[in-house]
Amino acid sequence: MKIMKHIIIVCVCLFVILGIPFLHLYSARTEGDADAVTGASVILDQPSGSYYIFINNTRRKDAETLKIWKQFFEGKEISYVFEDIVCHVAASDRAGLEMAASFQSRLPENQMQVVEEDGTLMLSKAEYGNYDIIIMSKEACDMYHTDKLSSRTDCTLCRMTGDTE
Repeated sequence: MKIMKHIIIVCVCLFVILGIPFLHLYSARTEGDADAVTGASVILDQPSGSYYIFINNTRRKDAETLKIWKQFFEGKEISYVFEDIVCHVAASDRAGLEMAASFQSRLPENQMQVVEEDGTLMLSKAEYGNYDIIIMSKEACDMYHTDKLSSRTDCTLCRMTGDTE
């Protein structure tokens, strides 16, 4: 009798530990929630306007990798990208944030991290090479006077001009 009671308690414990989490996963999938694949496949439209994308050359040692990222940020289709990037955007630049979200939607999930920060602090860090990618709208570039950053030799500048309707 004690053995039967012990077996039943062990089975119930195993079901609680292993079975309930799997039931939760099954119910989440049947409710129509988007999984990682379908969630990542929604590509956002490119916002209209003019944008500047600053790529830090010192973090792209390989010329081929730099070329691929430049093509990507110029809006061209690319076949692959193997490295993760961090994209800095001024928190006050709504158009730049929309453009960053558009780029982020074209990449696999979690490959591009978008970091919002104060524009002055962001450009101050950029003067010392502490950035990966910076995306700014033309208006934000004019407001923050990004002439120093765009004239640096360790910075590749990509300009994008969308529809200005």
